[in-house]
Amino acid sequence: MNDGHQHDDEHVQCKVCLKEIPLSEAKSAEATEYVAHYCGLDCYEKWMEKAAEDQESK
Repeated sequence: MNDGHQHDDEHVQCKVCLKEIPLSEAKSAEATEYVAHYCGLDCYEKWMEKAAEDQESK
């Protein structure tokens, strides 16, 4: 049953490498319509670089 609190046993996938990580250890970035989770700063930086490249190609 979901009581509205985040539990330690919840896992999410890293947006970049798809590694399963505990929600309590995930880094997250909020965008206008979603929250993306990252296993660490390396994956977050890779995602930011890819997003910048995508914007330049438009």
